[in-house]
Amino acid sequence: MSPTLVRHQLPNSGPLRCDRPPAPAGSRARTRDWAEIQERMLVPLYEAAYDRLGIGPGTRLLGLGCGSGLALLLAAARGAQVSGVDADESRLELARERLTPDGMPEHTQVVSGGPEAAACGKAAFNVITAFHPVGCVSTVEGLTTSLTAAAGLAERGSAVVLGGWGPAERCTTAGVLRVAQRLADASADFRGSPGWRLSDRDDLEELADRAGLRPDGSGRVSCPFGYADMASAVRGLLSTGLFDPALEAAEQRQVEKELAEALHPYQRVDGTVWMPNVFRYLIARTR
Repeated sequence: MSPTLVRHQLPNSGPLRCDRPPAPAGSRARTRDWAEIQERMLVPLYEAAYDRLGIGPGTRLLGLGCGSGLALLLAAARGAQVSGVDADESRLELARERLTPDGMPEHTQVVSGGPEAAACGKAAFNVITAFHPVGCVSTVEGLTTSLTAAAGLAERGSAVVLGGWGPAERCTTAGVLRVAQRLADASADFRGSPGWRLSDRDDLEELADRAGLRPDGSGRVSCPFGYADMASAVRGLLSTGLFDPALEAAEQRQVEKELAEALHPYQRVDGTVWMPNVFRYLIARTR
């Protein structure tokens, strides 16, 4: 099945502005930056996959690396039963706030740990999502383990959604994110460590094969990164975690300065920052 490009309008369209100063590396405030600024940039990816699979009542979805829970919230709004797992407790706290404002609904759970933590003797899952953009060796290795475990908790033939960056030439943000790699590489402590890169053409298929999954179609989605101003763009990108090695290798002020310089070509006359990107998803099936 050939990939299709889908364009989506971001919810509450328009660049998002946040006036707080950038948060210190690793802080809870940076987690809030992810939830308030950056995570919404991936909504078109979530929605395209959900539309293709017909997510709704009858769906029992397990989100791997669910983070602050926006993808789960969108699935729950369609009537799906959702469960999420993540190793980042600060992001999980935000996910619980979003998904369970009035207490824990019977059909919703967000837990710390691996896929097994979400099993709890319930009916087998029939959809698994892993929307992390593939691009780091350690991420691929961890995802392979998680996907293999999750497949064992799902019905045979269940859909598994893998997400990744599209071709580098169609991702404006690629050049900006290379600042993170360069700053990390400048430190001897980080030389030779697995670096970030955009996905290669067959990365998602290779990941599916390693996890024992059967590819069953793919698509491409327009996911522009739009910010109301330079400060919001810096805060949003720093919240992704891709700059964490750079922040450990260099002072935060230097990282912010070089990131802003890399973003300057994408700042428009009105002060907004706009970077077109294409993301890719793969639908695979459990055997």
